[in-house]
Amino acid sequence: MTNAQALPKKPVLTLSALDQFTGSEHWYRQALVRDILFTDGAKYVADTAGACWLLDEIAFAQRFNKPVAAEGFQLWKLQVDLDKHSAVLICEDGNYNAVFTKSIEFTDFPLAEISFYFTDNVILLPGEY
Repeated sequence: MTNAQALPKKPVLTLSALDQFTGSEHWYRQALVRDILFTDGAKYVADTAGACWLLDEIAFAQRFNKPVAAEGFQLWKLQVDLDKHSAVLICEDGNYNAVFTKSIEFTDFPLAEISFYFTDNVILLPGEY
């Protein structure tokens, strides 16, 4: 294979790339919790970073964690230790009160931190709110 035939490079997830998401033209149905939707920006993160698992975690918490499900507006933060390849996933109620925390033993997520909102059964990036 010559350079001219080389496969295109996969996009790399960056914070600046996430700035392009200021709304969503499409909503996608979460595969395992069918009444949960997600936006173009959330799909971009999942596809680009191989992080469908992250959307799954947010969706599963709506079904299996009553304190989380009781919150109409949620702020989800993934805080990654890039050196140790581990992370903590936190759900806050919008007033800086944590209602859910989960340790992630291994992740190759490329950013030190990312946030999502969850409201009205939709997972979205803060810029899409």
